[in-house]
Amino acid sequence: MNKVYILVGGLIVLVMGLSSCSNTRYLKSGELLYVGASIKIEDDSLSKSQKKELRSSLEELVRPKPNSKILGLRPKLYFYNLAGEPKKDKGIRHWIRNKLGEAPVLYGKVDLDYNEAIMSNYAENQGYFNTKVNSDSIVKSKRVEVVYTVKPQKVFSIRNITFVSDSTEVQKEIYKTKRRSLLKKGKPFNLEVVKNERIRIDSRLKEKGYYYFNPDYLLVQVDSTVGNNQVDLFVKVKETTPTVAKSPYTIEKVVVYTDYSLNESNLNASVWDTIKPYNDFIIVDPTKRFRPQIYDRTLYFKKGDLYNRTNHNLSLNRLVNLGTFKFVKNQFVIADSTKHTLNSFYFLTPDEPKSIRLELLGKTNSASYTGSEINLNWRNRNFFKGAELFTISAYGGMDFQMSSANKGYDIYKFGTEANLIWPRIISPFKFHSASGYVPRTKATLGYEFQNRTKLYALHSFKGSFGYLWKEDIKKEHELNIIDINYVSPEKVSDLYQQEIVDNPSLQHVLDKQLIFGPKYSYTYTNTMQKFKKNTIYYKGILDLSANLTGLLMKASEEDGEQKSILGVPFSQYVKVENDFRYYRRLTKNSQLATRIVAGIGFPYGNSEQMPYIKQFFVGGTNSIRAFRSRSLGPGSFNPTQNTSGFMPDQSGDITLELNVEYRAKLFSIVHGALFMDAGNIWLLHEDIEKPGGKISKDFYKELAVGIGAGLRFDISFLVIRTDLAFPIRVPYLPEASRWTLDKVDFGDSQWRKDNLIFNIAIGYPF
Repeated sequence: MNKVYILVGGLIVLVMGLSSCSNTRYLKSGELLYVGASIKIEDDSLSKSQKKELRSSLEELVRPKPNSKILGLRPKLYFYNLAGEPKKDKGIRHWIRNKLGEAPVLYGKVDLDYNEAIMSNYAENQGYFNTKVNSDSIVKSKRVEVVYTVKPQKVFSIRNITFVSDSTEVQKEIYKTKRRSLLKKGKPFNLEVVKNERIRIDSRLKEKGYYYFNPDYLLVQVDSTVGNNQVDLFVKVKETTPTVAKSPYTIEKVVVYTDYSLNESNLNASVWDTIKPYNDFIIVDPTKRFRPQIYDRTLYFKKGDLYNRTNHNLSLNRLVNLGTFKFVKNQFVIADSTKHTLNSFYFLTPDEPKSIRLELLGKTNSASYTGSEINLNWRNRNFFKGAELFTISAYGGMDFQMSSANKGYDIYKFGTEANLIWPRIISPFKFHSASGYVPRTKATLGYEFQNRTKLYALHSFKGSFGYLWKEDIKKEHELNIIDINYVSPEKVSDLYQQEIVDNPSLQHVLDKQLIFGPKYSYTYTNTMQKFKKNTIYYKGILDLSANLTGLLMKASEEDGEQKSILGVPFSQYVKVENDFRYYRRLTKNSQLATRIVAGIGFPYGNSEQMPYIKQFFVGGTNSIRAFRSRSLGPGSFNPTQNTSGFMPDQSGDITLELNVEYRAKLFSIVHGALFMDAGNIWLLHEDIEKPGGKISKDFYKELAVGIGAGLRFDISFLVIRTDLAFPIRVPYLPEASRWTLDKVDFGDSQWRKDNLIFNIAIGYPF
């Protein structure tokens, strides 16, 4: 074995040596290999941090970039030279040269004067006026390194900022914005800040009706002759600014054309015969496809309004957000140049109103179930001619467990669901949202039949009515005024009845359940801001059932009699869930993702325990991946002690999950991950059938912990995820033996069978 190590080590050293010394021998006569540039900052007045920041910025500007290096070597260049000139545009030599290889960067491609000018210009834009840049080349063994010597002067700071004020309206408006200026006295002069200041002023003017103004019409004059390395700045409108840009504009007409085609160069004259004045709008709807009321809730401009960019963007965003139009085009045209008025045109291309989709899915989960599902979805995007979205879906599926404790206990299900979404809030109370997202009202009806062979079947009915709205792109609300669930069992087998005798807690699954009440969720996320190093996601849910009903009917646990509606006892509880995620970008292609999930359900009044479908479950592909789905907890209860022919799902009233995952791109579409999951569920009250399940002050000693690794295949429109995990802390073992890291033995087939859990899923776990 030692000889093998020596041989492998020798080969590595040989390859590294070849790649380091043989690249230059492929160069033609007179050619030199460019190996990079170094930058020297010569100025004693600058601090170390200032020199470091300036040097780093200048290094990014130097062109060209030399051949890439790994550990000081250039293996890509070596592969390019090794392959030689391929005779064909395919084959192994072509692949090595063009895929693994990289053509040499020659010194002849380096333009020293260009790089000097670019660096000098950048330094002056950062306030280092009169910067001098010189270059020198160092040649050694057919390799050339360029040294740039930069001699900046002391950075110039801003002494005074003057916003020129005159009698013109536009200059007066600019003067009003100076208190929010990005230009600050005493700060270093920076051209980027000056550019951003022009953009800021332009944005402010756009809110005041100056539709035709743009940042290029602003001039920031710099006077560097005031001495002491200072400058004075003067902000004013250029004298060459067009007259049309100096005046604010109001809206004269709002015209909506609802059947526009991108192929139309000119609108057919006959369509204007279908003009229908509606409030402040002119509607051109040749096919009479839409009710004009939808524009009241989407278009913010009315006749006589002063143009502003906020309402301009809000109107476009809302039209797109309706989901009814494939394309939305907006155009402003001068109506009367003397009165400074605009006509606003909206050209809308409707999407196909009706569509149908059939999906066939194959799936597997960590509970060893494998199966398939078929979904049929039909939708109408303009159900009542008011951009309402109506969907009907029907589905059916089956899950088979080919091994483990639940072998033969298969699951069959089918169901249907209908949803109707109105692009407005239907309420007796006035609701106003100033965001670019259309607030919605949603009604849902659904039914599902689930048959667990050899055990029981369940009928589930649900209905809800509520609202969805977004404050902005980060904040979203959902409020269901009423959310009803009714579950009823049938076909309970003798086997399951016998199991109930031995384990009464199994009866809880078969209890008829009537749940109704409001439900509210709030979501905040800034994860869409890819440039941020730290991003977060938070979702909180408050779920209530029969709180007011229980109070009116005087439901109480103490009298021992459950109140019923239509012969079914109703559930009464308060449930709170929290899901917080923190993402930290480590490098361009790596990230650290963490999550904390905490929830509690508190039954009271008419209920001694939480409804089964509202309890918490852990384990599985998106939870604690080292344990099979719904097989963990509660507390230190050992579910593996079950001696029946199947493994019942484990549920609890309290949940806590902690996850951390390191994610990094490996190559192409393949990403890798290392992760650790911890958590468990607990009961609020003692259950003699589940000893150790009740939460206590030592709950942290009952946390399960698992670790693992996985691959993610990012195919742009979806992510296929595979995870392999195993437990290192098992809460139902004796307290002194719960850590099992010392028992890990990948070479033992029985250990692998008992502990390794393979998960395959779509998307990231969090």
